[in-house]
Amino acid sequence: MTRHRIAILGCGGMEKSHQQVFGDLSDRVEVVACVDPILERAQAAAEALGAPIVAAHHSEVLEHVDSVLGVLPHHVHHEVGMDALRAGKHVLMEKPLAMTEQECRDLQAEAEKQGVILMTAYPMRYNPLVVKLKELIDNHTYGQLFHVNIWTEQYTRYEPGHWALKKETLGGGQFVSHGCHYIDLMLWFCGRPAEGIHLGTTLGTPWMEGEGTSDAVIRFENGILGYHGGTWGAKGSRLKYAIHAQFSEGMVELNFRAGTLTHIHGADETLLAQNDIKKNVLGEIVEFFDAIDEGRAPHTDAEQSIQGLQVIWKLYEAEQNRTMADLRGIVTHPEFSGPPTPAEPIEFTPMVNNRTDVPQG
Repeated sequence: MTRHRIAILGCGGMEKSHQQVFGDLSDRVEVVACVDPILERAQAAAEALGAPIVAAHHSEVLEHVDSVLGVLPHHVHHEVGMDALRAGKHVLMEKPLAMTEQECRDLQAEAEKQGVILMTAYPMRYNPLVVKLKELIDNHTYGQLFHVNIWTEQYTRYEPGHWALKKETLGGGQFVSHGCHYIDLMLWFCGRPAEGIHLGTTLGTPWMEGEGTSDAVIRFENGILGYHGGTWGAKGSRLKYAIHAQFSEGMVELNFRAGTLTHIHGADETLLAQNDIKKNVLGEIVEFFDAIDEGRAPHTDAEQSIQGLQVIWKLYEAEQNRTMADLRGIVTHPEFSGPPTPAEPIEFTPMVNNRTDVPQG
């Protein structure tokens, strides 16, 4: 098995979540370099990971590695990713892949040209409990899935001047920055979307230029409804991070805080699985190197990332125009095919943009 040499580009807060797993993968990967414009942060990360090279700019380390992990401000994903890909390096890029569709397509095309792996860091897809829930949905274990609720409630407040406070450098607000994880999950669970709405607000998060709280509702072509509610202003929560999947034969609750997957039917509760919630990051890193070693696309490849972002951008656009977003035809990736068709298919007629009292965009 090849032992990969990787550089970590960006040694701020998010990089610490990846630090925890590299020790478990020492037989497969060596962290060779840590890069950050604030050298003290790069040095601290290098000491924690045993990396021999510390640098302020990614161009100083590319010749020493075969892959990079980009944990960077969103607005530099394209520039740094393109430099790494042109140098023939495999790239695991934190979400969102880039700020615009054109930037994403640039990265995708360069990866194909160079014959290297480009993967988006969507660790929730690799959480063992999420994987188990996907199996339950696809197997119709508890009957027909008809409703998925995803909640993410946290308190996130950056220091004044931080890049994540600005729409221009974040790419929008909380919805695109954090909600992209959960739109990706909904597409993976439910399939192709037909229509949807998004509403966001800075109320409760006045430090944000874009929305700090958002709610999105999507109706899928198979009739399933999906909801995601997220906030960076929560000063208290019981759910924090949770998924409720409603089936014709009960509900399955995924409680990320407790690390449990539970089937609830009336007064009866059955624990289906329990797992360490940190293993999703480990699974993500393992998938990246498995894809490299096996010469195949990763499960969260660039095309899936782009299609998920297109859904978000369409929802943003419709919110601005005060219309229902027409999401038909955006999602075509096989991994977003949704659960197999049940014995009695659900008839569905889209109702997109049926209002006449608002601009149609």
